[in-house]
Amino acid sequence: MTDESEQARSGITRRQAIGGAAAGAAGLALPDVATAREPRARRGRRRRSADVAIVGAGFAGLTAARELQKAGKSVLVLEAHERVGGRSFSHEIGDAPGEVGNMGATFAGTAQKRILALAREMGVGKFPTYNKGKNVFYFDGRRDTYTGSIPPVSPVALGELALLLPRLNEMARQVPLDAPYEAARANEWDGQTFETWKLANAANRDTRKLLDLAAEAILSVQPRDISFLFFLFYIHSAGSVEQLIDTAGGAQEFQFEGGTQLIANELAQRIGRKRILLGGRVQSITQKNGQVELLTRHHLVRAQRVIVAIPPTLAGRIAYKPRLPALRDQLTQRMPMGSVVKTIGVYDKPFWRDKGLTGMVTSDKGPVKVTFDTSPERGRPGVLMGFIDGQDARELTKKSDDERAKDVLASYATYFGGEALSPQQYFDRTWDTDIFSRGAPVGVFPPGVLTGFGSALRAPVELIHWAGTETATEWNGYMDGAVQSGERAAREVLGAL
Repeated sequence: MTDESEQARSGITRRQAIGGAAAGAAGLALPDVATAREPRARRGRRRRSADVAIVGAGFAGLTAARELQKAGKSVLVLEAHERVGGRSFSHEIGDAPGEVGNMGATFAGTAQKRILALAREMGVGKFPTYNKGKNVFYFDGRRDTYTGSIPPVSPVALGELALLLPRLNEMARQVPLDAPYEAARANEWDGQTFETWKLANAANRDTRKLLDLAAEAILSVQPRDISFLFFLFYIHSAGSVEQLIDTAGGAQEFQFEGGTQLIANELAQRIGRKRILLGGRVQSITQKNGQVELLTRHHLVRAQRVIVAIPPTLAGRIAYKPRLPALRDQLTQRMPMGSVVKTIGVYDKPFWRDKGLTGMVTSDKGPVKVTFDTSPERGRPGVLMGFIDGQDARELTKKSDDERAKDVLASYATYFGGEALSPQQYFDRTWDTDIFSRGAPVGVFPPGVLTGFGSALRAPVELIHWAGTETATEWNGYMDGAVQSGERAAREVLGAL
C-alpha cells in the first residue's frame, strides 16, 4: 500500500467555483485517536491484543466496539482510513462550528430510531431538512415546479404509479428480512432485474423513467444492475417505497448539527484513543490455536474473535487463513458497490429560498439528477448538495476535476438559475475512486446472488463475524442499518465468548 494523501485515497476534490483555491480541510479527522503509523517494534510489527478485534471504524464497527466494552470486553478497532466514520465523511465549509458539507451519509428519518438514539447519546442534535416551498422537476427538457412527493408527470404515468407503488410495497412485505432467499417467489424475483420487471409492468415511458430515477437515487445503480428480489428486500427493510424517497416523514427528514461524522467522532472518543488504530489496513486474518491474528503494515493484533465490519467487496480483499468457505468467498465476488459522486456548492446564502424553492430537484437530465438544500440550521451559508448516480457517476468520474465541476454547476444553473454558477466553494467526492470504499452508498445484489449465496452474508466463519450496513435487516444501506448490524454482531460475539 502506498502512502498517498487522504485526499487521493478518498477521491475528494476541492476548489472555489470551477478553478479557484482549495476550500477547507479534507474532512474532520479525529485528532486524538492513535495512528497506526508508529515506529516498528524491534522484531517487526508492533504487537497488540484484545478480547475482540474489529475491522472498520464506520458506524457498524464503532457500535460493536462500544457494545462489547459495555459488557466488559477489551476491543481494538482497525481502520484503513486515517479517520473514523466510514461512508460518513464531513467536509468543513466555514469557520463557524458545525458548518460542514456531508460528503457521504447525510440524512435520517423518524423511523430510523437507532441512529437518532445514538446521536442523542453522543450529544449531536438534529434539525429538519429544509422543505418549504416548491420542488423543481426537470423532464424532457422542460422545467416545472411542484409540491408533494410525486412530480407532475402525465395523468397516465400518475395512474400507473398509483398502481405500481402499492404493488411493490405489497410484494416487498412477502420477502423475509432475515432470509430474503426464502421468499415464496424468491427464485422468480431473483431471476430478473428491476429493469426486467419495470419493462414488463410499466407501459408508459414517463413511468419507466421515474422508476429509473428511483433506483438511481436510492441505490446509485441502474435498474439493470440489481436483482428484483433485492430491490423488494430493500423496500421492506425501510418499510415502503415512500419511506425511501420522501423527505418529510421519510429517510431524508433530518440532518445532524455538525454533520454525521461528528456522531462517529464522539463515539470514537468514548471508545478511547488507544483502542482505535487509524491507517491500519488489515492485510490478513489468520485463525489458529483458538485465536485470530490480524496483520496490518505496522501491527500484529491477537484476539479471541474478530468482527469484520466493512462492505463484503472489501472484506473479500483480505487474505484469510484458512481460506473462507467457498460460498462466503464467492459472495464477496458478487456484491459490487453503487456508483456515486457527491457534489456540494456553497453560496453566501440559500438564494433558491428567495425564489420559493425547497432546493430539491428531480431530473431526467444528468449529470446531477437529485439535489437537496443541506444548509446549516441557521440558514447560512447556502449549501446545495447534488447526487450523481449510477452510469452518470461512472462516466463523470473519468473526467478531470475541472470538467466535472463545470458540468455539475451547469446542472445547478439549469435548475436554480445563473447564480448557481458562482459558488464561494465547490467540492465533490468520487466514492468509486476511494480505495477503502470502492463506491457507495451500499453493496448491492445482482440477479441470482441472494438465492445462490445469501445465506453466507451474516453466518460466522468459526471465529470471524460479519457486520456492516449490508448485513442489516432493517434500514439496510443506511447509518441506522449499520448501527443495527454492529449491535447484532456484538451479541453474537458475547454469546460465543
